[in-house]
Amino acid sequence: MQIRLVSYNIQHARDHIRSIKEDKDIIDFDLTAKAIKSQNPDIVVMNEVRNEGNHPTYKDQTKIIAEKTGFNYYKFGEAIRFEPGLPYGNAILSKYPITEFEIIKIPDPEVKDEDIYYETRCVIKAVVNIQGKKITVFGSHFGLAQSEQRNAVETVIKLLGQCDMPHVLMGDFNMDPDDEKLKPIYDRLTDTAKYFDKPKLSFPSNNPEHKIDYIFVSDEFKVIFADIPDIVVSDHRMVVCDVEI
Repeated sequence: MQIRLVSYNIQHARDHIRSIKEDKDIIDFDLTAKAIKSQNPDIVVMNEVRNEGNHPTYKDQTKIIAEKTGFNYYKFGEAIRFEPGLPYGNAILSKYPITEFEIIKIPDPEVKDEDIYYETRCVIKAVVNIQGKKITVFGSHFGLAQSEQRNAVETVIKLLGQCDMPHVLMGDFNMDPDDEKLKPIYDRLTDTAKYFDKPKLSFPSNNPEHKIDYIFVSDEFKVIFADIPDIVVSDHRMVVCDVEI
């Protein structure tokens, strides 16, 4: 059976180009939904997702986008709650039932000595039942600090070691593929970017200079196709791949 996976940092459904031009934060759910629907995915992992909170711009974005894109199954995983009560994290959309869902916090570095922005992160873990075949989907958004990235990779590797079914790992890792800190993941999983027809980059979307968004798969999957479509909505481009399970 063939399914399509998408990894997408949606930048809280922000219209990146209009927000730059008009110098304000413009949220456009229809535009974000249109971008996702254009790829006809079966499972989507989203980063930089807001949930309902104490501010007009903090709505249940996962539900709104799921409804606009026709996904019956969806889950939001809170990584951090900004003050005063503004939930923020990762999410999954699925055309197939999500039978289990878990949020695993990535430990914050004990010492924050890098001159860079720090933020508490998490990994979402979802078991999806695809017509009787179960797979585990991991999704995450790694930090900017090297210490945060090391903690994120260690957390993911531990989770992968405990997983006893076919699995995929998707998200914005804020590291280029040649970053040594990613090597433990490359040692265990396949980066579907190896199936691009040519090297492609994902960030920033309007003039990409880096590939920091990923879909990794375990050996049980056969990769049929992979791409980074030339779609500019958020500040990231999405990663797409088709796999057989």
